[in-house]
Amino acid sequence: MYRISKPTLFVDCKRVVKNIERMFTKARKSNIRFRPHFKTHQSLLIGRIFRDFGVKAITVSSLDMALYFSRDGWNDITVAFPVNILEIDKVNFLASRINLNLLLDSKDAVNLLSKRLLYKVNIYLKVDTGYGRAGIYYKDVDNFKKIISLLKNQSKIQLKGLLSHFGNTYYAKSVAEIRKIYSTSLNSLINLKSELMNLTDELEISIGDTPSCSVIDDFKGIDEIRPGNFVFYDYKMLSLGVCRERDIAIAVGCPVVAIYKERNEVLAYCGAIHLSKDSVNLNGKEIFGIPVKRLLSGWAKIKYGNIVKSISQEHSILKLSDNFMNSLKIGSIVFIIPVHSCLTADCMKSYITLDGRLFDHM
Repeated sequence: MYRISKPTLFVDCKRVVKNIERMFTKARKSNIRFRPHFKTHQSLLIGRIFRDFGVKAITVSSLDMALYFSRDGWNDITVAFPVNILEIDKVNFLASRINLNLLLDSKDAVNLLSKRLLYKVNIYLKVDTGYGRAGIYYKDVDNFKKIISLLKNQSKIQLKGLLSHFGNTYYAKSVAEIRKIYSTSLNSLINLKSELMNLTDELEISIGDTPSCSVIDDFKGIDEIRPGNFVFYDYKMLSLGVCRERDIAIAVGCPVVAIYKERNEVLAYCGAIHLSKDSVNLNGKEIFGIPVKRLLSGWAKIKYGNIVKSISQEHSILKLSDNFMNSLKIGSIVFIIPVHSCLTADCMKSYITLDGRLFDHM
């Protein structure tokens, strides 16, 4: 096992490959496009693992991320965030070099973009099917029709389809509820599409959330899926029941700096700037990660009763069982399964593989 002296993010590449293969196979069986979201790993090297499976199209969360991956040869990229007109220079730079897909959700955005575009881009209309974060509410059909009519007169903007993120699946209480949210949201998109088809050519439907894509096998009615978190998974996904513990592919190695046996707690060098402050509720308690023992081959299985009790900027308090406490001393390394792998990976900026290779990312 690689020696460390500060919080370090470890990745189990065998699990990453298995997670990618599983999702890629699902998409292929449904004969749909697999456009994975790269905001989770943000790594050129992990991106190349996707490429080895034949993935040609990707999703990112920012224009900067699109630039980063375009330099590694990715030339079909969707920026899954409503276009920021203040970054029009980056839009034009990318559009001159790759097949660029952008999101719009208003007539004002169409007008602003059309005035400053120098090269052709593809557009998805962002649809809110009930999550309430971004997009046009699916019932506002007249608004969609007005935007589509406006797009017909734009020479540099090609309407490609409808795009949605079923983000409310992350707050579901069961797999059955995830399936229900998926079904309801998809039906909303399909019904919206049918009401718009007399105004335009074929509209694609693009969806992308890891809970849905993990539990659904038949993607009938969909043209592409864009999950991201599945490449690593995390404790949140495990708690939702959408992955198995052996699917979780990252953990943060953290030095033990103090031990408080009288209260079965440990002070670990690993804080919000490493794990983020995302939390889940476990047996009525807010927790910020799951501590597990370090092994020569990686990390041990989760033993419930061990939690990240609280978190500050640089450090966290771990509440541990007697057995776990007795195995530690100052200078030991504890591994923490993150609540949210996307934010943890973004905080950490690089990975170490279990055999000691370094994976940088943007």
